[in-house]
Amino acid sequence: MNLAIGTAGTIAIVLLVIMLIALAVLVVVGKKAQKRQEENEKAIAEAAQDMKLYIIDKKKGKITDANLPKGIMESIPKMAKLSKMPLVKAKVGPKIVTFICDAKVFETLLPKQEVMATVSGLYITKARRLKGPVYQKEDKKKKGLFGRKK
Repeated sequence: MNLAIGTAGTIAIVLLVIMLIALAVLVVVGKKAQKRQEENEKAIAEAAQDMKLYIIDKKKGKITDANLPKGIMESIPKMAKLSKMPLVKAKVGPKIVTFICDAKVFETLLPKQEVMATVSGLYITKARRLKGPVYQKEDKKKKGLFGRKK
């Protein structure tokens, strides 16, 4: 029995093998990244403490413009330095400090409000308002062509 596979069949088999190898590599790298993230979350949870903060300003900006201490700036990866991060300038007691904020928490914070925040180093993981309801950003749904004409 002679199986003749043409050049198209050979190319298809080679591509299939390459895709399977790439998939296996992605699974292994993904598992390692997930373990690393779980370890970081445990470390953040262990170092967490509650603080009363008065939010002065919040913005998404480059971390190099945030006036963070040198030790922290050196420990941040290069890719994180280039990307924009949620930054919160808050008053803690008599000092004004710039914090890096979790993206979910950043959406619930408003300037000129007092919050009780769970802080791990300079990273805000949770926050709740002391006075008044928690701010929830409204989802703006895009109206279609016919929805605008009403």
